[in-house]
Amino acid sequence: MQNEQQNQGGIEALAFTLGSEEYGINILKVQEIRGYDAVTKIANAPEFIKGVVNLRGVIVPIVDMRIKFNLGTPTYDQFTVVIILNIGERVVGMVVDSVSDVITLPPEQIKPAPEMGTALNTDYLIGLGTIDQRMVILVDIDRLMSSAEMGIIEKIAA
Repeated sequence: MQNEQQNQGGIEALAFTLGSEEYGINILKVQEIRGYDAVTKIANAPEFIKGVVNLRGVIVPIVDMRIKFNLGTPTYDQFTVVIILNIGERVVGMVVDSVSDVITLPPEQIKPAPEMGTALNTDYLIGLGTIDQRMVILVDIDRLMSSAEMGIIEKIAA
């Protein structure tokens, strides 16, 4: 797992924000970045699954990470961003507050994730990356999106 995310010993990550925190995910998992469009609601889906969209013939479940991690009431405007991810054999959309940039973190700038009060369970964290004065929480997006509670996404997308 760790080797897959290495890029000359470091990690290349897409940085995005959820609430007041900045997160990063492996850039290789990102298919595209889109604005938030209307979704087709799915009956009886958990609240954090906003619905599905048809992306060039592929039905893509859209997960709102802000709802998933109880980060207040999400707003949907022209700044709301959906990151389309390739996780295993699936395509999943993830709603975030904003996308900032692509960052490259050499190994010495990545520290293990402490047990701390982030919205994310530390099981899903790779570590903390620091660039200048920025602190980026590195998320193991494969592990997060394949977790048992996310298994419902498979059923919805099927």
